[in-house]
Amino acid sequence: MKYYILFGPPGAGKGTQAAPMAQRYNLRHISTGALLRAEIAAGTALGKEAAVLIEKGCLVPDEVVEGMIESAFNAEKEAAGFILDGFPRTVSQARDLDALLARRGESLTAVVSLIIPDSVVKERIAGRAAIEGRADDAKPEVIENRIRTYHEKTEPLIAYYKETGKYHEVPAEGTIEEVGARINELVDRL
Repeated sequence: MKYYILFGPPGAGKGTQAAPMAQRYNLRHISTGALLRAEIAAGTALGKEAAVLIEKGCLVPDEVVEGMIESAFNAEKEAAGFILDGFPRTVSQARDLDALLARRGESLTAVVSLIIPDSVVKERIAGRAAIEGRADDAKPEVIENRIRTYHEKTEPLIAYYKETGKYHEVPAEGTIEEVGARINELVDRL
């Protein structure tokens, strides 16, 4: 199995790029955001807890997200692997993912890091909120908190994955097709 992480700040294009990447390489796209939004829409206890945290721009507890990821891995029987989008977000989660994959006799294939400046992140998140009606992305203070959370808690993953030799950067400015072509070029080389 192949295991890829699409990495980058909110609004970098992880979800947008995951679908064509999944199709091209026969991978299952696992978006923690989509998994959580499904729980919220279903009104589950997890969904209600997550909704409060997401509304404030905070991260959902590790054990909750990791349980959803493991369930998704176990449910898939036909794909050649997985694309993780929105996970891991902390070094602790990365270590937990490494341990989960090791228990499965697997390891991470690569981290594809989408690189964009904060100014573009703000534009994209605001645009996405308007187009998709995502209330969690509509408030400027929530956007600022998500960016700050990314820099404080998620960016340290860059150093973690650089040490493994599995970290690769892709410029994420430009059209969807241009960014997708850069990702495909990288994945084809791996």
